[in-house]
Amino acid sequence: MKERLKKLLENSYSPVYNYAVASIVECKDGATFDGVNIETSSPSAGICAERNALFSAVAAGYKKGDIKNIYIMNKTNNECYPCFICRQALNDFCDKNVKIITYNYDGTKESIVTIDQLCPYPFSDDDLK
Repeated sequence: MKERLKKLLENSYSPVYNYAVASIVECKDGATFDGVNIETSSPSAGICAERNALFSAVAAGYKKGDIKNIYIMNKTNNECYPCFICRQALNDFCDKNVKIITYNYDGTKESIVTIDQLCPYPFSDDDLK
């Protein structure tokens, strides 16, 4: 996935913060969905790579329980983790044991955490009842 993420980073549109991010959602049936961050002149109108990939899977009909792994890479020497808006979306659409696998740009650093580790105190549908 590292090489695919690196190539996908070329599609990031990040002229404001110059922080390119790529993400791949892997489903349990082997299907994958790509996403990159896309900035707009109004920052809140853009989208992060993780949600871009995740929502593509949802648009294709995948549901909670169908996601296996989330892969993420940015163009720095550090791994990157999902922002808190993405964490909420991942918590809503992924089981707690889904792995988030992050890489730095040259692939020498890797980190693996689960949704449960990333979001130990989640806000979910149960909180709305």
